[in-house]
Amino acid sequence: MDTERAHTFTLSLLRAMQRTGAMPLLCARPVCAPQTVMGLHFTNAVGLAAGLDKAGNTIDALAALGFGFIEIGTVTPRPQPGNPAPRLFRLPQADAIINRMGFNNPGVDTLVRHVRATKFKGVLGINIGKNAGTPITQATQDYLHCLEKVYPVASYVAVNISSPNTQNLRQLQGAGALDTLLAALQHKRAQLADQSGKYVPLVLKIAPDLEEENIKLMAAALLRYGFDGVIATNTTLARETITGLPHASETGGLSGKPLFSASTRVIRILHAVLGDAIPIIGVGGIFSGADACEKYAAGAALVQLYTGLIYRGPALVRECALALMHAKSLSRKQ
Repeated sequence: MDTERAHTFTLSLLRAMQRTGAMPLLCARPVCAPQTVMGLHFTNAVGLAAGLDKAGNTIDALAALGFGFIEIGTVTPRPQPGNPAPRLFRLPQADAIINRMGFNNPGVDTLVRHVRATKFKGVLGINIGKNAGTPITQATQDYLHCLEKVYPVASYVAVNISSPNTQNLRQLQGAGALDTLLAALQHKRAQLADQSGKYVPLVLKIAPDLEEENIKLMAAALLRYGFDGVIATNTTLARETITGLPHASETGGLSGKPLFSASTRVIRILHAVLGDAIPIIGVGGIFSGADACEKYAAGAALVQLYTGLIYRGPALVRECALALMHAKSLSRKQ
């Protein structure tokens, strides 16, 4: 089946199984390994990465797969169709996927309606971005608009400035633009917290293709502007590990096993600067419990799955959660 059709069909099937009470046929017993990160209470350390459920209409079914937290989006102020198809490609020889979806989503108002209709009571992250038609010089306004809209329903808000599929978006990772954006978000969050009496953590999602010095500068900015977490990482533009494979020349972000080393490198650099001051959510190429533990050893407090889930299925969630539970138990004893 065409890759994007398979994606859409799978989400529809999950929603149907949830409605009919059939999800237990697909799911093993969730791992209960509670921990508190960013002031939030996670049932286990394994989450779903953003991008799988961009509309927020499959939350209950995805949560039934045993995740300790769910992240939805990326969502933008206005609905947008994303980039032209075909825009999603499997590379099974490399356990990888290339996508150039382009923040296709129904818009923030629709997503918030979907979230309000869910029964899910766990940790829900909402990933926000800018519309493709918004000039990069006005991007901050898109992020502020989304932050205000999702604030009442989000457990945390992830700020996506690292997708390679929206033109010029990664320019926001540069020092001047980053300071402007983070300062504005920090100020807006303070206003919303005062108005609502609810503190919602802010998390920044960064790219794996940054030089070490840039990663350290971004870590310092996160500390400076009081961000609560960082997601390392988004997809990569690198192609060295898949040269010669079918679809290897397609433009877009590469995820899956070829991303593992690059994302783990970013986690190590971040942790060397941040220590335990700001938790790191590790994502990129996790296909086994051992992979999840390697992210933890590099400095990640939590991990997220996406491409590994596509290739390995729901059993991967439980495998990773059990592996991390045991790894953290051993580290506490030491």
